[in-house]
Amino acid sequence: MAKSSFTIQNQQDHLRYLDMLKEEFTKKFQERSPCMNSVDDYDIIKAIGNGAYGEVFLVRNKSTFTYHAMKVVAKEVVVERKHVKHLILEKKILDCVQFPFTLTMDVAFKDNVYLYFILPFVAGGEMFNYIQKYGNFSDELSKFYAGQIVLAIEYIHHCEVIHRDIKPENILIDVTGYIKLCDFGFSKKIKKKTWTLCGTPEYLAPEIIMSRGYNYAVDWWAVGVLIYEMEAGTPPFYAGEPAKLYDNIIEGRYKFPENMNGECRNLVKGFLQVDPSKRIGSLIGGVYDIKSHSWFKEIDWHALLHQRLEPPFMPVCNSSGDTSNFPEISQPMLQRCSKCLYEAEFEDF
Repeated sequence: MAKSSFTIQNQQDHLRYLDMLKEEFTKKFQERSPCMNSVDDYDIIKAIGNGAYGEVFLVRNKSTFTYHAMKVVAKEVVVERKHVKHLILEKKILDCVQFPFTLTMDVAFKDNVYLYFILPFVAGGEMFNYIQKYGNFSDELSKFYAGQIVLAIEYIHHCEVIHRDIKPENILIDVTGYIKLCDFGFSKKIKKKTWTLCGTPEYLAPEIIMSRGYNYAVDWWAVGVLIYEMEAGTPPFYAGEPAKLYDNIIEGRYKFPENMNGECRNLVKGFLQVDPSKRIGSLIGGVYDIKSHSWFKEIDWHALLHQRLEPPFMPVCNSSGDTSNFPEISQPMLQRCSKCLYEAEFEDF
């Protein structure tokens, strides 16, 4: 296998850059951001997504006429699921992350019924929709996206944040052709280990399933699953029943498609090590082992970081408010209430 031109000195230079970003993240994390806006400051154009907690709408600021994505979360649902701390932490993390390949929050606020996250509108839509549309990606495109995810995960880990839900649905394709990692709903600041069972079944690392306590290595496992899915069109672990799926993950049982090249297979094997202490990204070489891997030998990491590489694919977007890359969904109406619900629980939001 051909060697990468990425050197240890290149990595040391990048780590100094990450140190500066971490300092900015930590400083902002310790501050409390004020709630400056309200839902009445925006025209709701269309619902473009939904999830476990609520809906995502395309909105337009009434003053600036700029388009945004507005994530709306019902307080009642959050309290019922005992996820109040999760949502408050998600807000803080989204407010603090500042990196080319992570989604950063513009502003957050609340009313009597809902919590609101105002985010940049990424008009290209979810990576998941493109995998469904095209079946799988070329090796060149998979590598281009994977490189950005590696840089994004390296950044958030440097800020002591674990993501825990890396998957195609949580990766947006920008109009520039570059990606944005989004949805920090399962994210958490950790020092060493955590034990919470959370994530998406097909992307769960073995140590999460076995409740052994886990660390940042679970995100590298998920990157391996992601690369496999981009190349093959389906995740490596799949079963009709959850118990069988979890058995396959714990045993590391999966097969490579014949058309996946050897260098990519080698890297995916490195990510999908059942023993997290043997998983690439968590070894003594850290992220350098990933960046210097032969599959990435053609990637200029500095140029990628600064978005100077020509994207292999550009989403079709006809205007700044174009929603054609999002699936058609039902259009819910937001509720109003004269009484402030769960005021004490969300005092710190």
